[in-house]
Amino acid sequence: MSKRPQFPAKTVASARPAEREQRLPQWLAGAFLVLAGLWAAHAAKAAEPQVTEGFVNTTADEVWRIFTTAEGYKRTGVAQAEIDLRIGGTIRSHYDPKGKLDDDKTIVQEILAYEPERMLAVRIKQAPADFPFRDAVADTWTVIYLTPAGDNMTQVRIIGLGYTDQPQSQAMRNYFAEGNRWTLDRIAKGYWPKCAKCVAEEAEKAGTQ
Repeated sequence: MSKRPQFPAKTVASARPAEREQRLPQWLAGAFLVLAGLWAAHAAKAAEPQVTEGFVNTTADEVWRIFTTAEGYKRTGVAQAEIDLRIGGTIRSHYDPKGKLDDDKTIVQEILAYEPERMLAVRIKQAPADFPFRDAVADTWTVIYLTPAGDNMTQVRIIGLGYTDQPQSQAMRNYFAEGNRWTLDRIAKGYWPKCAKCVAEEAEKAGTQ
């Protein structure tokens, strides 16, 4: 009788680990392709931020007061305002002087972050009951930047983020583009005469038309 060890012939079952080793790279490649596709689909949904900017003929601390105090906030066009300036605090406002700051037409914005006299980040926590884009607004937020631009002049940039390429989100983006422009122009008009830089820019723009 031979003393050599006897090994059973290879079976289909014993070959499976080798097959798995060969298939694994293909499986991983397929998984990466799926993930890449999902990422690309998500990236495709993102839209450009909505940017509104202009100059206000006053100091940055004065513009900061407009956005962060109840009385100052009325310069943005609202009839009533109540502000709790802290992280997690709120800006509550109402366009109707007869309304109440706890009714369903109240706008409630949550304060996400701020740097005094430089930056304020907020998101709409509660939109008015008749706001037409309630489903889309939850994923957006706004950052307001204040930059001194010479003596008694401040550059204001209002940047809306979180928009997608979905129809409702794009419609809301256009809505806020008009609204932010109106708001910033209203603030600036309260500090006319216009700054020299603003006049020069408007004259140059008119000359190119």
